[in-house]
Amino acid sequence: MRIIARSTLLAFVESLSGHKDQPAVKAALSAWFAEAKKARWQSTADVKRTYATASIVSAERIVFNVKGNAYRLVVAVDFEKGIVWIKWIGTHKDYDRIDAARVNHGK
Repeated sequence: MRIIARSTLLAFVESLSGHKDQPAVKAALSAWFAEAKKARWQSTADVKRTYATASIVSAERIVFNVKGNAYRLVVAVDFEKGIVWIKWIGTHKDYDRIDAARVNHGK
C-alpha cells in the first residue's frame, strides 16, 4: 500500500517528546507503517485478517489501535488504488471527541 503521509506519524511521535509513551508509540507506528506498506489489502476483510482489533468505520475508513489501544490511528483507504491516507492520530481519550467517519488531518 502507498501511505500518505508518513510525515504525519513522525510529527505525532515528535509531539510526544519527553512523554513516557514516546518510545513505545514510535515503535508501534513504525511497525504499523512497515506492515501496511508491504500489505496488498483488497478489502476491509483483508485488513481485519491482519489487524483483528481494527475497527471498520465504513468501506473506506478504518481505525487502528496503537500501543494497546492507548492511541488511535484513523485512515482512509482506496483499495482499488492501493492508497492509505492518514486522517487522524491521537490518544484514545481524544478519539472519543471526534467523528472518525469525517475527521481529516489537521482539522
